Amino acid sequence: MEENAYSISLEKNPRISIKVIPGHFSTGFFHTNYYLDVSTLKANALVARDVARELAIPYLSSALVETIVCMENTKVIGAFMAEELLQDGTAVMNSGGEIHVVTPMSNTEGNLTFYDNEIEWIANKHIILLTTTISSGRTMGRALDCLSYYGGRIAGISTLFYLSGFMPDRPINTLFTSDDLPDYRIFVSSECALCKSGEKLDAIISSEGYKKI
Repeated sequence: MEENAYSISLEKNPRISIKVIPGHFSTGFFHTNYYLDVSTLKANALVARDVARELAIPYLSSALVETIVCMENTKVIGAFMAEELLQDGTAVMNSGGEIHVVTPMSNTEGNLTFYDNEIEWIANKHIILLTTTISSGRTMGRALDCLSYYGGRIAGISTLFYLSGFMPDRPINTLFTSDDLPDYRIFVSSECALCKSGEKLDAIISSEGYKKI
């Protein structure tokens, strides 16, 4: 599986790259023909800082940001992103302000929620929602429902990889899109073309990584 891996890099900063592993993968909710390994972008401090700088650009001079809500282990990027948005400068909208960086938790029913002491950073605050990928809508839908419930105001949605055309009613700030990976596909589990062609699953994947079957 890994022997067929390759990388796609951001043209203006090649250090920002996604490791692409072809195969047959399941998240438990959908199947896909690629695993996109973004772990270096989230865990390597130097790379995460570069990622944060790129993701912060659309908001620097045009968006009030009071909180960054980090999904799928993006809190390192979120912290660097807050630092970028708070830098000194007359053209930097959030200069001199403060930004909280938080991660929601799941309750016993699988819904996202926040600790009571964090709700003040969500209610009526201008929020950037940060995640790793937007492709099936499950994670994003849960996050948007959660923020709506607490009265958060969406200042922007940022991600590392975005399935082009998905959620067309919302502007998405992203580093990579499926245009960078034209044959990227996701399937409802029961309608998976790879399953129908007899290809066995290679691994179970999640935002943390993959586990071979």
